[in-house]
Amino acid sequence: MKDFWRGSGYALLGTTPEGHLVVTNDFLRSLLMRPELAPVNESGPQELALHEALMAQPRMVVDAALLDAIEDPDARDNYAIWLRFRERLLAHPTLEASYAALFRGEGVDVPPLFVHQLTQILLRHILGARATAMQARVAEMLFRTQRIAIQDDGQVMAADEETVERHAVAANFGTLGELLKHGGAPIRAAELDVLHADAQERYWDRDESHDLVISLNHGQPALDALCRVLERWVKHFLGTPVRIQPEKEIDEEQWVWHVGLDAVSSSVLNDLYQGHEVAADRMAGMLCLFRLDFEEPGAMRAGIAGRPVYLAMGMDADKRLKLKPQNLLLNLPLARSD
Repeated sequence: MKDFWRGSGYALLGTTPEGHLVVTNDFLRSLLMRPELAPVNESGPQELALHEALMAQPRMVVDAALLDAIEDPDARDNYAIWLRFRERLLAHPTLEASYAALFRGEGVDVPPLFVHQLTQILLRHILGARATAMQARVAEMLFRTQRIAIQDDGQVMAADEETVERHAVAANFGTLGELLKHGGAPIRAAELDVLHADAQERYWDRDESHDLVISLNHGQPALDALCRVLERWVKHFLGTPVRIQPEKEIDEEQWVWHVGLDAVSSSVLNDLYQGHEVAADRMAGMLCLFRLDFEEPGAMRAGIAGRPVYLAMGMDADKRLKLKPQNLLLNLPLARSD
């Protein structure tokens, strides 16, 4: 049993008897200690007083006068953003419900970094302490942008974008492939280690380094691990068991529903489904196709019960993969959506 992603704040949350997460005062305090809000030498007395008061009572009401009194305008804006995020967190009895609610209505109104932190925490909870190393690594793809490199031998490699850029800035040259581009020309390649099936345990010593590369080719363990993670994600939030597996192509006669796991694949799948011609460069960005089947067909909308749901993920023109696991919570054809 492994404890991982300790810096996410997961250990500060409570749980309900049903196994869902609950926001605690200690978790709210941890958010107040983020770099955007933690006091610095230049912090004024009003800012310091508010921070101290919130650390003592993280759920206290902060009226407009207290907020306006903060001396630094950037700090004032940061507190306003934090208070809006706190409101979203506390609007529902569980973190799962608050997370799902972020994506309904007129759109997300909190910074992506907060959304990514919540996604990581929820994945940590869903995976539990018995997650395999490969499952933990592929789960990172759901809250951290990946940079994709397609090698000469056809290997499709995914590396953490932030790590790749950090290595490039440090002039850490290597041979993995063209992971960074600027103006269409390669500038540096990052020297990163590949997480192989026979050496997965190395992940646990580097779980917060985000410096292990994985192969996204069919037949590789990363895709199987991603399927298992997505199955558990759906089951935890929606309460219905599903089976997900990599697929080579879409069976046109079976195609009644699809969900893109990112903006790129959503656009391509929509165009294909509507019979529009898709340019070759857009098709080239499609990295993986999956088939999702409901284990209980009655959980699906009437009329399409028993039919598969096709999923896909794709990279953008800059070879970035930005997965949106919330798409599976919002767009599956559930019976109760009728």
